[in-house]
Amino acid sequence: MIKAILTDIEGTTSSISFVKDVLFPYAYQEIENFLIQHFNNDLVYEQVRAVCELEGLKDGCQPRQIAEILREWIKGDRKLTPLKELQGMIWEKGYKNGDYQAHIYPDAYEKLTEWHQQNIPIYIYSSGSVYAQKLFFGYSDYGNLLNLFSGFFDTNVGYKQEVNSYLLIAEKMGFNPEEILFLSDVENEIISAKKAGMKTVWVIRDEEQLPENKHHNIVSNFHDINLS
Repeated sequence: MIKAILTDIEGTTSSISFVKDVLFPYAYQEIENFLIQHFNNDLVYEQVRAVCELEGLKDGCQPRQIAEILREWIKGDRKLTPLKELQGMIWEKGYKNGDYQAHIYPDAYEKLTEWHQQNIPIYIYSSGSVYAQKLFFGYSDYGNLLNLFSGFFDTNVGYKQEVNSYLLIAEKMGFNPEEILFLSDVENEIISAKKAGMKTVWVIRDEEQLPENKHHNIVSNFHDINLS
């Protein structure tokens, strides 16, 4: 019996192209100015120090140097927590300025709304920071959708292809793993969640790429997801 839903964002509820073609370039363009303007902000500098530690920099960190490192991380789509935290701070400006709105698939919006109305708690788990996730759903092309969700998780609980991440999330959600349905477009994430005991659905948006796979429950849109 499914009692709660845990879902990925990029490629699952929302298009990959919005993140790749809109959000990432915006952060890439704005990162240096943002660091120069906010370098002495405690929250920003905390993430800067984390970048320095990951890169083994011992002689101090300057905004332009850190910006170049972060741009390389963006180009490599690195799933590193300090990058995700800083991107979230930068994206806030774009959302609030109306430079863009977060894309949500219509079927995802309809089913998330339906499950919420059925009092099924819905949680988000994304490599993007919790801060960025809340901006995403707070400034979507369907308006502010934050009321649909009961909680948010990011890589601070662990990386998305690690089994222990899903065990910890289940504990924090207050459900047994087998009572949770996890939705993602990434097979390795599905495998990890399944090993943790969760029910899973592999969302593959391109119907032409649907594999003949007996090991996973696969759908091309949220309307095909069965909670029973």
